[in-house]
Amino acid sequence: MAELILACDFGGTKLSAAVVEADALVDPQATWRGHLRRFSPSGASAQTDIETMLVMARELLGSERPSHIGISFGGPVDYKAGVVRLSHHVPGWQNVPIRQLFTDAFLSPVEVDNDANVAALGEWHFGAGRGVADLLYVTVSTGVGGGWILGGRPYRGATGMAGEIGHTVVDPSGPLCLCGKRGCVERLASGPYMAQDVAEARGLPLAQVSGKLVAEWAEAGEETAVAILERGAKSLGIGLGNAANLLNPSRTVLGGGVTKSGERWWQLVCQTAKETALPEVQFDIVPAQLGDDAPLWGAVALALL
Repeated sequence: MAELILACDFGGTKLSAAVVEADALVDPQATWRGHLRRFSPSGASAQTDIETMLVMARELLGSERPSHIGISFGGPVDYKAGVVRLSHHVPGWQNVPIRQLFTDAFLSPVEVDNDANVAALGEWHFGAGRGVADLLYVTVSTGVGGGWILGGRPYRGATGMAGEIGHTVVDPSGPLCLCGKRGCVERLASGPYMAQDVAEARGLPLAQVSGKLVAEWAEAGEETAVAILERGAKSLGIGLGNAANLLNPSRTVLGGGVTKSGERWWQLVCQTAKETALPEVQFDIVPAQLGDDAPLWGAVALALL
């Protein structure tokens, strides 16, 4: 019977699970044996998310048991303890012992980490980061998070909080972020916040605006959407340039839905990052290769560490 690895990704708005055969990982073009994705319902909680993920995992595994489980979570995680500290987007996740829950459910070893750390690992092992020793991965989507690979190893910091580039303050007088600070990269560059700002500026119900729609309006030349999207791109660029000055990665990989906002968005991000960084700090900024599956492939790599 094939040795199976179960990968799970708890996102802010969607849940994904996949299974891959361990023997298939020797092939650079390895594909999932099975893959499921479901959107979180309105009023989702930690309990409903966990129940949904367990159902998807059992559907993928059938009667088989995974040899290893890797879990990516969209929020702060205590990697050593295997505990989710909290979610900024879904209630009920305070100090949830997710590693133990999944260990009990499947009787298999489990590893869990923040989604940006996990996606960094995925891109480094299987995607745009292959071949470099030092990498910064940044996801720009429901939120903005980052993960580091330094010297060929994940770097999490003293308490697992390294990589929180989304809460780098780039405009101290800017709008209030959910974290309580003003002018964070996430507050200015993430999809939901840009949608909120465009909706308020145009007097529209928030339900009628999304980050994707902001990008489409900007592409069509709508002035408010252009201004908000470009502000977000420049804010992200400042954050990336400052991160490059601190730790000097050879490559920065950008993933997440907002990175599909068009050529002008990419141009402003790269230009601002280079202008913010010291001239001597050289680094590439490239798009992620694994798309929405970066956290899942990273969960595979995490499970096998």
